[in-house]
Amino acid sequence: MGHAVRPLRYVAVVAVPVAVLWGVFATPADASRSGGTVIATPGPLRLLLELAVVFGGATALYAAGSRTLGVLLAGVLVVYHLVSWDRVLWLLRH
Repeated sequence: MGHAVRPLRYVAVVAVPVAVLWGVFATPADASRSGGTVIATPGPLRLLLELAVVFGGATALYAAGSRTLGVLLAGVLVVYHLVSWDRVLWLLRH
């Protein structure tokens, strides 16, 4: 059982700071979130943060050998951002 927990430590080292960044840096009045924020972040910077986090996850999967899953995740993320294009434009304007 001890060996199964070790990889989770490495995931936690990356996931916890990313989750904090995700929750702390937000664009005020973003309808896709609560609208509140700890650190007000311009929309373009928030979009850049989102893209870095989500596509970073796909890249990490690909680099770790889960190439099919990494490509699939990247494809889903591209479709998501195309479908939510109105939010992308909103972020770029705010």
